[in-house]
Amino acid sequence: MKKILLVILAITSIRAAAQTGSRDFKAIDEYIKGLGAMEGMSTATINNVVINHFEDKIDKARAIYTWIAMNITYDVKAARTNSTMKNTPADVLLYRRAVGAGFAALFQDMCSIAGIRCLTVDGFVKTSIEQIGEKGTDINHTWAVVQLGQSPDTWYYVDPAWGSGYADAEMKTFTRSFTGAYFFADKAAFNLQHYPDNEAWKLGPGPRSKKDFYGLPLVKVAALEFDMKRFTPNDGKLKAKVDKPVYFTYVIGGRDEISKVSLAIGERKKYKLKEVDFAYAGGSLSFSYKFEEGSFPVTVLVNGRELMTYSVEVD
Repeated sequence: MKKILLVILAITSIRAAAQTGSRDFKAIDEYIKGLGAMEGMSTATINNVVINHFEDKIDKARAIYTWIAMNITYDVKAARTNSTMKNTPADVLLYRRAVGAGFAALFQDMCSIAGIRCLTVDGFVKTSIEQIGEKGTDINHTWAVVQLGQSPDTWYYVDPAWGSGYADAEMKTFTRSFTGAYFFADKAAFNLQHYPDNEAWKLGPGPRSKKDFYGLPLVKVAALEFDMKRFTPNDGKLKAKVDKPVYFTYVIGGRDEISKVSLAIGERKKYKLKEVDFAYAGGSLSFSYKFEEGSFPVTVLVNGRELMTYSVEVD
């Protein structure tokens, strides 16, 4: 009987992976975009309108994710003070703004109405290079886990807050920029960017400890879009010598063609953009660069999309 149960769980896991791995959600996203904000409606009414075209649980969850990410604004003012006031599902719908906790709570609530098992997870993220190497930090973000089966292999990460757009490093401005990368996100890439307060919610490979997580560079959205698995250097505080090349390697699973790799050197408003020669084969992207003396942030861009940011010190 135990063997039969294990086989059933394995088959369920394989089917779930097959369901999500190559699915195209463009039609769902376009449908949801056409619904608009639906101001003044209750959670239940919005839920019915959002999911009424879909039978499959994954499609329903995607529709809920997309509607929230497209219609709720990330509250940078509250995020600066790590405040979770007015982040109940009712408050989020009323004010149409939230931090991660509010996004995740609304997503969980709408999933529950749709008959989809979903839990929220508290944890840690980094948004500025000043946070690299921090110790003793407080919980500063919340995301969701959708559970399609009993096995953790059939549990999936969802972060509608980060799917809605991005904030600047000072948490003063928010830019709307919908992405599907945070729906059933690649687990290895997600774990480089999110670290749960309870390690039982680390679904797949990732940093071994919170200390290791905070030692990593800032991992950006393109890392999830490219399904990045591993990278070197992996120290967020990168030390180098003048005129000695630093070698970079990124193992990615995305199917996109890579046409350009650039380095943004310096603060965002004053950075210098340097295009670099690179090699890309078998899912491995590599290049090297010689930095000038100084201390500055360096962001790696692939096809113009931000992949990772380091704090670099060159002497």
